[in-house]
Amino acid sequence: MSQVGLCVVSVVTILISQWLYKWRNPKCNGVRPPGSMGLPFIGETFQLLIPNYSLDLHPFIKKIIEKYGKVFSTNLVGRPMVITADPKLNNYLIQQEGREVELWYLDTFQKVFGLEGEARPNAVVQIHKYVRGSYLNFFGVDRLRTKLLPEIETTVRINMHRWSTQGTTDAKKETANMVAIFAAKTLFGHDFEKSSDDIGITIAGFVEGLLSFPLNIPGTKFYKCMKDKDKLEKVIRAKLKERIACPEEKKGDFLDQAVKDLNTDFFLTENFILSIIVGALFATVESISTAIALSFKLFAEHPWVVEDLVAEHDILLKNRENKESPLTWDEYKSMTVTMHVINEVLRLGNVAPGILRKTLKDINYNGYTIPAGWAIMIVNSTLQLNPDVFKDLLKFNPKRWKDIDPQIASKNFMPFGGGTRQCAGAELAKSFFAIFLHVLVSEYRCVSHLFHIS
Repeated sequence: MSQVGLCVVSVVTILISQWLYKWRNPKCNGVRPPGSMGLPFIGETFQLLIPNYSLDLHPFIKKIIEKYGKVFSTNLVGRPMVITADPKLNNYLIQQEGREVELWYLDTFQKVFGLEGEARPNAVVQIHKYVRGSYLNFFGVDRLRTKLLPEIETTVRINMHRWSTQGTTDAKKETANMVAIFAAKTLFGHDFEKSSDDIGITIAGFVEGLLSFPLNIPGTKFYKCMKDKDKLEKVIRAKLKERIACPEEKKGDFLDQAVKDLNTDFFLTENFILSIIVGALFATVESISTAIALSFKLFAEHPWVVEDLVAEHDILLKNRENKESPLTWDEYKSMTVTMHVINEVLRLGNVAPGILRKTLKDINYNGYTIPAGWAIMIVNSTLQLNPDVFKDLLKFNPKRWKDIDPQIASKNFMPFGGGTRQCAGAELAKSFFAIFLHVLVSEYRCVSHLFHIS
């Protein structure tokens, strides 16, 4: 019996050793980029999920770059991946959409936004085209100019007045709630004043769990994320059912168009509509609130920037015939200093560590091979922290944008993604930020004392 037991242990040990070897040395038709696959199943996921509290590259990415170089292999949530912080390779990959790479999501996002299933890769182009077109129609330049600009200003003014009466305010929390109010009303007609649902808090919990390990058991962040997602979908589904029952009662929001398009294509189901609205809430609320919250920290450290903003907006108000009139599109487009400030905040404050793609075939670069079917994380912050373009790259200096060539900037500044995948809500995010700064510096002088930055 002891000999049989010894043989079993030996065989199991050999099998485990072979499996570990394959894990650490995945198949590659060439030389894969250097790096570690981390622990079995987990890879190096937890290292990447550590919060980044600096304006520099994520500490995990920075540490690995120092060890292996700007292009390296790893494994995240059981997926082999190449992370690239090489500006040349990053620009190349962004231009190869649909040829050598395709859109890809972490398992967390696939589960949350309903992107799982074998049919997804074949439909991703069609789905992306619909979603992008719908968002651009509703949040693009034309609609911002004709309708959304004054609505944003009203939302900002109401919320900022409330903040000014309640003492110290948590910038991230309150701006997230403010953007959630606007986004929920614009997307599906949610009225915060008449509703008992605190969607702002629900969205905050949902967003916090999105970049967590996708372990859906009680007590984990991802479990709470899925619960918050269910709460959001319950509210949105109720609105959706109301519109389907009474399609003639139009509210002028995004849901009107979604109901009109319902079932006109194979993917346009009720669940799909819920998913794209939840996705839009996440993208809108997190991107805008994070940028605004970061701006207060930077303003406190660089008061001269606030002085420059005040000067620009004082001139804007002096040139108005009616001082009480809402901000116009032409006034918004004239805010040169404001746009330089926004660009600089966005340059330093990336929400996610990178954008994700999946290889459609082997990609050869600089002597290495990125295998077909692997995920790639393009660390776009390396473009925005390129020392050859941005001198004193970690210094907050909006004036630098006066001297940067637009063509060079377009290749090294991608806060909303790049290529055909640039975020359709980019103009919405910038205009919301600009209007927020307009109201802030035009009507409130004690900027540094109004907010608490956590």
